[in-house]
Amino acid sequence: EVVEAAGRAGRDMLGDSLQNLANGLDTISYRVPLGVCAGIAPFNFPAMIPLWMFPLALATGNTYVLKPTEKAPSASLLLAKHLHDLGLPPGVLNIIQGAKPTVDGIVTHPGIRAISFVGSNQAGEYIHDVGSRHGKRVQANLGAKNHATVMMNDADRDSTVKAVVGAAFGAAGQRCMALSVLILVGDLEESQSWMEQLVEEAMKLKVGNGFVEGVDVGPLISKDAKTRAESIIQQSIDQGATCMLDGRGVVVKGYETGNFLAPTVISLNQQQHYITHSTDSNAKPLSNPAYTEEIFAPVLTILTVPTLEDAISITNDNPYGNGCAIFTSSGGAARKFQYEIQAGQVGINVPIPVPLPFFSFTGNKGSIRGDVNFYGQSGVQFFTQLKTVTSNWQYRKGGDLGGVTMPVLGKK
Repeated sequence: EVVEAAGRAGRDMLGDSLQNLANGLDTISYRVPLGVCAGIAPFNFPAMIPLWMFPLALATGNTYVLKPTEKAPSASLLLAKHLHDLGLPPGVLNIIQGAKPTVDGIVTHPGIRAISFVGSNQAGEYIHDVGSRHGKRVQANLGAKNHATVMMNDADRDSTVKAVVGAAFGAAGQRCMALSVLILVGDLEESQSWMEQLVEEAMKLKVGNGFVEGVDVGPLISKDAKTRAESIIQQSIDQGATCMLDGRGVVVKGYETGNFLAPTVISLNQQQHYITHSTDSNAKPLSNPAYTEEIFAPVLTILTVPTLEDAISITNDNPYGNGCAIFTSSGGAARKFQYEIQAGQVGINVPIPVPLPFFSFTGNKGSIRGDVNFYGQSGVQFFTQLKTVTSNWQYRKGGDLGGVTMPVLGKK
């Protein structure tokens, strides 16, 4: 769909014109390509995320250098091969491999005009900082901690539970739009029942080799990722959280040494007390690592709060702002959430509100560096710059061409 949308980039490149601003004076503006652009892609969607980058760059007239992650280098090569087989000229799309020295070459190379990046905050902030200091445009999508708010008194319970489980544990939680925090709004006893149903639904998911039919949760990308996730789970328990479903120690037959972590559910409500926020001036920031860390694994952290105001306040206080969701049948609650929440992508009864490609991917706050978003009309603006031409055509010789002053509206 992103590739198809790039095919209509011409419309978004249309400029503006205004004739006869003064006698014989016309002005037009239009978008022109930047030149050479580059992309640095992550492991979790090794085909999709490069397709956020180079198709639109090429459609707007640029050439492209793509560096896939060294953890998943092959998909970009296959994409480039398909394009070349279709007749893309050599040198228009270029794939380079490597680690940090290769990244440093991209962010400092004087011939590269713009850089797109998706990945961790540490890497993205570095790329944005160094690339910007070297005069490049940089768009960087970074980490996330996406919150879903459930109005327990009116949400469609069964549908909501299935949606949350799928969004939290699909792709083994290794996606920047995964739902990693669930805020239940309403009665504490009812929240316990909701959590038990969430656990039951999560236990139905099959862990295994992602190429095997029927598998729902595949492995993590590396042993380091698995070790880090399991460590955060243990730290959260040590700091008072309740692990309602522990996915550590899962063994997949035939892949006994695989990097598997089964769905894990953690509750932060200690001793059946509410977590309050908006109405409590003495409320302490949530500090449990299950909440503060982007775990990037199939781990769902659950909070129960008394009011929608608490849920909105907690979500807004989180430093990330990629996406969020609310599940409710109340139009009033949905509208309040939509207008007061700060996250850049909001789902109303939609668990993963990733915009279709004729819109743009609009994460904000700590989830982005740069101010121009991926794909859609924003993407066209990122890969192009405006050129404005002011012309003065006098029919008779001897007309005033100016020169002492700049053009002035309405000059005769």
